[in-house]
Amino acid sequence: MSGHNKWASIKHKKAATDSKRGKLFSKLSRELTVSAKAGGGDPSGNPGLRVAINKAKSVNMPADNIERAIKKGTGELPGVTYEEIAYEGYGPKGVAIIVEVLTDNKNRTGAEIRNTFSKKGGNMAGPGSVNWIFAKKGFIMVKTDNADEDNLMSIALDAGAEDMQIEEFMYEITTPIADLERVKEALEKANIEIESAELTMIPSSTIKLEGSDAKQVLGLVELLEDNDDVQNVYANFDIPDDVLEG
Repeated sequence: MSGHNKWASIKHKKAATDSKRGKLFSKLSRELTVSAKAGGGDPSGNPGLRVAINKAKSVNMPADNIERAIKKGTGELPGVTYEEIAYEGYGPKGVAIIVEVLTDNKNRTGAEIRNTFSKKGGNMAGPGSVNWIFAKKGFIMVKTDNADEDNLMSIALDAGAEDMQIEEFMYEITTPIADLERVKEALEKANIEIESAELTMIPSSTIKLEGSDAKQVLGLVELLEDNDDVQNVYANFDIPDDVLEG
């Protein structure tokens, strides 16, 4: 199991119980606004917006907040213009990291991201330095209690999924970008409850870490995610479960 998928699982658990819910809603609002601006406010014709809405609903973001964020993107309400930027870098032990941000001040955000890397034993790198390690994919999580493994795999693969694995108590389904919604709809049609469905970056290889190295890399990723402008952090590490639980 790749380190990213393990990190995706822990992020989902954190999102469901995170005490900093206001910060989480703020990040989701930015994503909704940018998605609506890029592809329009109708989710039926804007796959990116559909994914953002589903993500917002999965953490119980109020419908009024979702609607307001979308209207800011379509211009029906005044809003801030955000720029999408992906920063690349390395953490301790050569772990590859991609940081996706939505910012209204790229100079401020760039300086903050660089400082975070430096503070935690990593370093920023130029565009293209590490993104070749990752591939953008659809990623769906289903609790093992919610579906039979063979039945779930059959439905998912028939709908276009590439792979399915088990991580702890979760089935993790990987799909091509274009097939994420089709696989999700097939599972919903079969009355299979989905924990999350989103676009993500899957690494082609991972670096196994233990002890202080694992804690240092995890600390870097968590500090990056704590930045208000950061939407997603992807890293190719694999660490013991007790580090995640600690």
